[in-house]
Amino acid sequence: MYDRCFVCICKEISSPIFRSFFLLLCRFCSGTESANLVLSSGLLGQSWSAIWPLYTDVNQQQNLPLLVKWRVVKEPKGTIVAFVTSPLWTQQRLQKEGDLISSSTLKHEKFSQFDFLSSQGNLSFSIHRAAVTLFNAHVNELLDLKKQLHDTSDGIPLIIAGHSLGGSIASLFALLVLNYLNEASIKLPLLCITFGSPLLGDHGLKENISEWSSCFLHVAGNQDMVPRLFIEPSDHPTTPYKPFGAYMMCSQTGCTLVDDPETVSELLKAMNVGKISQASVDYYGKVVKLLESGVILKGNSQLGLSVEDPLLAGIVLQLEVICDHGIQLQPQNGVHNLIELMERREKIRILNKSKELNPKRKLNEVKVRMTYLEWYKKDCKGKEIGYYDCYKQMLSHTSVDVSKHKKYLEMYWRKLVERADRNPRKEGKNIAMTWLYAGTNYRRMVEPLDIAEYYSESGRRDYEKQGRPRHYILLEQWQKEDAERNAGTSTLSNKKKLTVESSLTEDSCFWAKVEEALISCELLREAISRAEEQQSLRQRVIEFEHYAMTQIRNYSVSPEVFLERTSFMKWWKESQEVMGPNHFSPFADFMRNGRYHQYARGCF
Repeated sequence: MYDRCFVCICKEISSPIFRSFFLLLCRFCSGTESANLVLSSGLLGQSWSAIWPLYTDVNQQQNLPLLVKWRVVKEPKGTIVAFVTSPLWTQQRLQKEGDLISSSTLKHEKFSQFDFLSSQGNLSFSIHRAAVTLFNAHVNELLDLKKQLHDTSDGIPLIIAGHSLGGSIASLFALLVLNYLNEASIKLPLLCITFGSPLLGDHGLKENISEWSSCFLHVAGNQDMVPRLFIEPSDHPTTPYKPFGAYMMCSQTGCTLVDDPETVSELLKAMNVGKISQASVDYYGKVVKLLESGVILKGNSQLGLSVEDPLLAGIVLQLEVICDHGIQLQPQNGVHNLIELMERREKIRILNKSKELNPKRKLNEVKVRMTYLEWYKKDCKGKEIGYYDCYKQMLSHTSVDVSKHKKYLEMYWRKLVERADRNPRKEGKNIAMTWLYAGTNYRRMVEPLDIAEYYSESGRRDYEKQGRPRHYILLEQWQKEDAERNAGTSTLSNKKKLTVESSLTEDSCFWAKVEEALISCELLREAISRAEEQQSLRQRVIEFEHYAMTQIRNYSVSPEVFLERTSFMKWWKESQEVMGPNHFSPFADFMRNGRYHQYARGCF
């Protein structure tokens, strides 16, 4: 019911004894136990202690518009950056302004600080207008603060904290810092803790920062209306606002951690009772002190439920600890509906977790399937036909098995690339190096099979523009960006010549270009067309010759393209007929003199 990743920062700053049982506890603890784990770290108390003194200055200047105050506190275990806003100004804005501002409007208004949150997978997102307005009023100072923190970080954990609307500013500032750390490839533990903050954005924002959601912990007390201001009652489920990160639901009875967005929304709705108003400024200080001291109130079950099932018991316990004396969650049937929803969401989470493998183990399974395709490639080579044409013509009974492996690999890499593309990251940093190299190998091995399927249907043209799946495009884009960053080391080495016989063709769209060149030859041979059209077709053949020769000079094509029964050799024979015996080019000379036999031995 919670994301265990965010508590890793607790491990960074806690005692050696804590570290020794951290992994075991995080694997088996419930939401309430995980909440107690955070409490035991002392992070909440330290964060609130950094926030509280700011209100002295704020109260003296609270009539100033767009007032935001912050301070940096150096602790032995980490640096805390605390944010607050004027309580009076905050109350006025939260009552009047619950509207969102879209990413397109931000861009139109020249507010580019959060452009990095956009991705091709989900370009549109929206943020709470009041929070953006406040942030924009202090953006230059906040950028200076970000630089200051980097210059003095020394690698120690960074905690960014805020209260109420100041928590929204803290979240936006944390996103800026996370993006900077990612761009600079700096590993620095970072956690953003908010107390009583309103929801910050919509589904688009939640999705675009999904890889960073474990860096956010939102503390929401059951006596504070602000965290649930923009959550509609259960009979009006159309609110655009969506929670992200982990939520610590608190009362004087106890606390629990929840990270499933749908469950968080439903819990906030259930707690949305009319009599509760905005909590006093020192409310969270009192609650945190009470919880960290271990002096929690005990009482009979608020819900009047008795269950034996461990999962249901855990859910009921979570509801009870966020239900204060005298506070009713909902009518009794509403309680049962909420429990059913939480149980369903938890079962889905458990099922998904059980299906997930360790990423490296998952990658190993992918490698096993790739090994089968390599065997297929070798088997086809022994039949004097490349695996591209063997698969296109389905000449082997093993081609059916190859199709199954291809579908599995394609599903795996589609999901991985889509997830990586949603990350709020700059070009070339979307995917870890291990997966980038594995993805490049996959693309070069498997995309030719997709091309074979595409052109096996009569009349199909222009695969690269009309039929190419997006995940191949992105994998190739990221590989090229990586190659550009390492351009100084990329030279034609003897190793490349020595390994050419077993290599894959580097351009995974090579066979699509071959198919288009074949079509050009067919049109030339059949043409009774105008001279300029024939000249255009001849030019296409010449351009493909130039492309092929460039690939050959760079040892970038597999020697199997020169096997007797391949589509490439078929094109070469047809191009000689349509281009005529007087046609000369470096490529034609290479082919006519049989120098491709030397190429296969790395002697060209």
